[in-house]
Amino acid sequence: MKKPAWVIEKEKSRRAREAETVWLFGLHAVRDALMNPRREKLRLVVTRNAADKLADAIEASGMTAEMSDPRKFAAPLDAQSVHQGAALEVRPLDWGSMGDLCIGTPDRAPRVILLDRVTDPHNVGAILRSAEVFGALAVIAPRHHSAPETGALAKTASGALERQPYLRVRNLAQAMDELRGLGYLVLGLDGEAEQTIEAAVSGRRDRPVALVLGAEGPGLRQKTRETCDELVRINFAGEFGSLNVSNAAAVALYASLEH
Repeated sequence: MKKPAWVIEKEKSRRAREAETVWLFGLHAVRDALMNPRREKLRLVVTRNAADKLADAIEASGMTAEMSDPRKFAAPLDAQSVHQGAALEVRPLDWGSMGDLCIGTPDRAPRVILLDRVTDPHNVGAILRSAEVFGALAVIAPRHHSAPETGALAKTASGALERQPYLRVRNLAQAMDELRGLGYLVLGLDGEAEQTIEAAVSGRRDRPVALVLGAEGPGLRQKTRETCDELVRINFAGEFGSLNVSNAAAVALYASLEH
């Protein structure tokens, strides 16, 4: 019997994901990936100087490094990449299902960040760092029109990519609905919203909270706005305020937590 078209498409997508690899670069990003037992590591290219600096991590990983001339670095990286003499080919991390990751624990109120078409890898990398610092359970973005796992993202994340779950889902609105089903209060950031984050969570900081941020300029899409429980803004000191999306994510996480 012929397989339905949707089954064939799903299998193609799975095979494509399994074949996908990423080149991480830079001493910090490569070291953290080498030390991460969850990360499937394929090929390590280093200069002699970088190999000396990463000796403990290389030994712990069990990998055999390929030595390369720094003037003709062998890894297939963009010429603008600041690789510091180290590059590691890996497969993207598999963090499992969103439902399992976002349940949380009884000893802390869960926080999650959702990104609506935030495509700049440097912004997403910085958001992953903030999410790790403030204890967010995951950073969630749509599979399309978002920053994929790349070397540039990993370098900006400064190791957080190896520890902070970054999930890319098929449909952001559906993910928001699923989080709501888990008891989350879904708050969308909008500079023109009437209430602040602090006001929205007042008296319910112990609830799970999902913070939704849009790309700089366009902000949240209409469908995303409509799927939020409430729209909120960051409480600026003056009459007008504007933050880079990565800074906004950090401030929003802090504002949503108990102090």
